[in-house]
Amino acid sequence: MRRIQLCRWGLPTLLFFIPALPIAAQSFRVQCPTKTTLHPGLAADQGAIKCQQISGGDGYATMADGTQTYLFAFGPLSGLKDIESGLPGTETPNVFNTPAVFPSSPYDSSVPAISNGAVGLAPDPHAGGAYTGHVDPRPIMDVGVMNGNMPAPMMAIDEDDEFFLTLTNVGQIMRPDLFEQHTVHFHGYPNASSFYDGVPDASVAINIGGSFTYYYLAPDAGTYFWHCHVTPPEHLQMGMVGQLYVRPRQNRVPVGSILYAGLQAQQSDLRTACGTDILCSTPLPPSNSVSRANTGNYAYNDGDGSTYYDVEYPIQIHGFDPSFHFVGMTFNPEQFVDMKDKFFLLNGRSYPDTVTPGPLKTQSADGALRFSQPLPTIINIPLRGKALLRISDLDVSEFQTLASLGIPMHVIGINARLLRDLAGNNLYYDSNSITLGGGESIDVILDATDDTKYAAGNKYYLYTTNLDHLSNDAENFGGLMTEVHICNAVDPATKACN
Repeated sequence: MRRIQLCRWGLPTLLFFIPALPIAAQSFRVQCPTKTTLHPGLAADQGAIKCQQISGGDGYATMADGTQTYLFAFGPLSGLKDIESGLPGTETPNVFNTPAVFPSSPYDSSVPAISNGAVGLAPDPHAGGAYTGHVDPRPIMDVGVMNGNMPAPMMAIDEDDEFFLTLTNVGQIMRPDLFEQHTVHFHGYPNASSFYDGVPDASVAINIGGSFTYYYLAPDAGTYFWHCHVTPPEHLQMGMVGQLYVRPRQNRVPVGSILYAGLQAQQSDLRTACGTDILCSTPLPPSNSVSRANTGNYAYNDGDGSTYYDVEYPIQIHGFDPSFHFVGMTFNPEQFVDMKDKFFLLNGRSYPDTVTPGPLKTQSADGALRFSQPLPTIINIPLRGKALLRISDLDVSEFQTLASLGIPMHVIGINARLLRDLAGNNLYYDSNSITLGGGESIDVILDATDDTKYAAGNKYYLYTTNLDHLSNDAENFGGLMTEVHICNAVDPATKACN
């Protein structure tokens, strides 16, 4: 169905359009306004404007047993320095609206970027050289081609933010016979506009050589995820899946202020009040006097400080069927009915690569080494501290279980909803394991505050109890497992033990 079929005029037509490709590439654009009606220059306590640019194309990832796996994938076109450091690539306009810089060449994606600006951003000759979203398509193609990440570039925004996300379809170089469209769908996200929901039936799909900017408001804190919604079983299996989380307004309550009073005060502002344009699904707890801590953050607007954490770790569970990925790289028909995952991944890596610091690199078809799996999964918890695990599952064909022995899992949220009843009572629970299906997320806190039980240097494991998911295809290195370390202190920037 997707193969090129040439009529008797097909070949001349294709040849006729080849010279026009550079012109067609001019349809690449980005959008990141410095102010809007909702954010005309307000203080940070009313949210902000955030922007990000990603590519839709292909690439390769390396499994723990050394197998190179072909991907349909999203890659970063902004925030490259942060993404290579394992951070979200979401930036404010003053950072995004500066061209990305590379140390040796402006178009060399085989070396780390030294800035977080947008790739290809160029002065607009029709606006006096200002940056208006006008781009040079050459660096976008040079950096975006074969630059897929697994998982896809991470996104993080704060409640009340306006988020401008530009998707640029650079094409799939290893499959020139395919003219794949791509979209971005925020799974489970409370987005009222179907036009920006990424489902092609009700919105738009982006063709090769085109860009489209999605617009989102951030009304509800929680752990979500995103994926391409074009032929979902195929594109999700092939790797077009990413992580997304929304931080709560409660993080902006001044240190020392009462959390409950701070949340009540936000109800006087129409931009943050429940029951107007924002549906608040988490009831406030009974009145209390818990103050905002001077360190750490909160997972939800709890009003009682019960979702406090010191460090956070987004963890995406996924699985690959190596046969499906192989035929996806060739011209063979894909066998959907026989799909069976045999590579099992945490943030795109299998053990022991899950605890390898820094981005993993994979040699692409053009010989260049590109970072393919930027997110390690090693969990470092400061002594007497707490770690928030934002766990999401984007499997196509499997249920997955993760177990934690030694440090109980304190489950506080499921599917981006705080576990609380309508009377404001917390329904959190402790467990030594959680089970997720594709399309689910769970927020878990690992609590190491009891120094009679946990000492610096202790090591624990987060792993699957599905024994056939503890190895790769050939029963070799791999599987769903990572390490949990108790440290004297954790660097807030790198999350490394000090």
